[in-house]
Amino acid sequence: MPKKRTDQRKSIAYWRAGTALAVAAAMSVYPVFVREAFALKIFGIQLWGSDKDEANEVLDPVRFTVTLNTPGADSKLRDSLENSSLMVTEPEKPASGDLGLLIRAKDDRDRLIAALYENARYGGIVTVKIAGRDIDSIPPNPTFNRAGPVPVVIDVTPGPVFKLGTVRLQGDITGHDPADYGLVTGGDAGSLAIIRAGNKLIDDLKAEGRPLAKLTKREAVANHANNTVDLTMVAEGGPVAPLGDVAVKGDKAVDPDFIRRYSRLNSGEPYSPDKLRKASDRLRKLGVFSSVAIKEANTLAPNGSLPLTIEVSEGKFRYFGVGAQYSTTEGAGLQGYWGHRNLFGKAESLRIEGAVTRLGEASTVQDIDYSAGIIFTKPGIFNPQTTFTASLKAKTEHPDSYDAQTVTGYGGFAYDFNDYDTAAAGLEVEWASTEDAFGTNDYLTTSVPLEFVRDRRNDKLNPTDGFRASISAKPSYEALNGTIFSSFEASTTGYKGLGSDDQVVLAGKIAGGVLFGGGSLEDIPTTRRFFAGGGGSVRGYSYQEISPYDVNGKATGGRSYVVTSLEARVKVTETIGIVPFIDAGVVSSEVTPDFSDIRAGAGIGLRYATPFGPLRLDVAMPLEKYPSGSNFGIYAGIGQSF
Repeated sequence: MPKKRTDQRKSIAYWRAGTALAVAAAMSVYPVFVREAFALKIFGIQLWGSDKDEANEVLDPVRFTVTLNTPGADSKLRDSLENSSLMVTEPEKPASGDLGLLIRAKDDRDRLIAALYENARYGGIVTVKIAGRDIDSIPPNPTFNRAGPVPVVIDVTPGPVFKLGTVRLQGDITGHDPADYGLVTGGDAGSLAIIRAGNKLIDDLKAEGRPLAKLTKREAVANHANNTVDLTMVAEGGPVAPLGDVAVKGDKAVDPDFIRRYSRLNSGEPYSPDKLRKASDRLRKLGVFSSVAIKEANTLAPNGSLPLTIEVSEGKFRYFGVGAQYSTTEGAGLQGYWGHRNLFGKAESLRIEGAVTRLGEASTVQDIDYSAGIIFTKPGIFNPQTTFTASLKAKTEHPDSYDAQTVTGYGGFAYDFNDYDTAAAGLEVEWASTEDAFGTNDYLTTSVPLEFVRDRRNDKLNPTDGFRASISAKPSYEALNGTIFSSFEASTTGYKGLGSDDQVVLAGKIAGGVLFGGGSLEDIPTTRRFFAGGGGSVRGYSYQEISPYDVNGKATGGRSYVVTSLEARVKVTETIGIVPFIDAGVVSSEVTPDFSDIRAGAGIGLRYATPFGPLRLDVAMPLEKYPSGSNFGIYAGIGQSF
């Protein structure tokens, strides 16, 4: 916080204010039991009942009205002030007694002054009056007239915007360029900008392997004669130190040796804040902990290393859930699952799942799709980078192009080269009984799935930057017909946010694949041939509708495909977005794609942000429909389309 120069006669209200970070979290769907009724909220919308909580009722409630006057403030500053004042944002919450109202008013003044400093308004003045009396003149045992709501008037005189003046970096940060930290003469002098710059300076010192680095001085002096802030920062780097012993606290059912090994924090390795952050993220993604914190010792061990403590809080290991989806081309679907996240004490997971789809679309019960599966996953099986997965899945599906019953067994390993590169290999055996354009056939196929993925997205659920690319091969042998064939596929998705708050996100996808070998197309299992169309492919067309067709008008599937999508994800509010999109795809009977029959669909979607990902509703039309094909498609689900 800038200090006033002693030779300045101008006085301002000066209050010590900390930096507060408010994090608002809301459950997406939750019931609330109250004194007399049952209340239900979905995504924050009250459907029925009251959400009043008897335990949170205020004792001796004092109602009040609040008026915030901000003459001379621009819209951005006024929004910042209004959002900082709890009395303005929560006027319906009464104070607890007259003293409680006075305390809330003084707390609000601190918040508003902090908001002024965040906006580099160091000459601002905040005056708060309750019932016409300045809060500094009100005794600590006030009594207000409660015949009606007590009036509270807040006057904020913003004052001029201050700019950075002289910037000095001293101590172990001498020689660092202030411009690299946003500290330039004439630049932003807001308190948050100054705090962020200091934190980044210390982060850079710690990135040099200095775990005890700290700021020893951060002095900002406000000069009201020229509206500038002179800044001095002094830092002490401390010694370079490696990681030391790693202790584990809070473990109950999860093996502490596994926690230590899976964190990949090895004694003797160079210290790095980024390494600690990645270890925390890695442990959190196991799903067995409700919280993970890695704490550094305040002093080095006698051998010069830095001791660490991994503090965990274990969550609930057993879980279950249900889900639903709908599209006009594929009908409704219901899914359910049950799982255990810590089967044998080392974060092994077991998941049993089932689904019923094409509800409302199938003409008979026999045409409804069913699936069931069991998946076992063991992380860190040989080393912390390797994960073993085994699964057994059964499925009955009836898209318009074919009918198929399959049972698939899989076992394989995935290896993490780093935080974004993963390779996987395994063995898969699939039995399939199908009916398609070639009649009724049975297949028994053994395959070796191989895949490499690079994932540089900034958010897996709702990315605004980065990309994900994958390439896969699946050499296969079909035993009943003695057919050898292989499939090769690749896909890339990319994301680019535009605007200061990613108001618009451009998202694109392109994918393709080819099938080699196999003699005639009939010798290749139906489920391994390529089809396109549907909510995860080319919207507007039915599921698997895009395909080569024989002379009888029956879909055969193809040996090659290319599909692409482009979306503009436009944020209307913090929770609501609209998404215009266009998809296109082609499936060919030859290894080389034939682009003479490209099928495209276009439409618009609606997104509603929730803590577990956006809710999605898309409406699309085929730009060139098949004879007797779908006229439009409506798709609903959770998560972005890609």
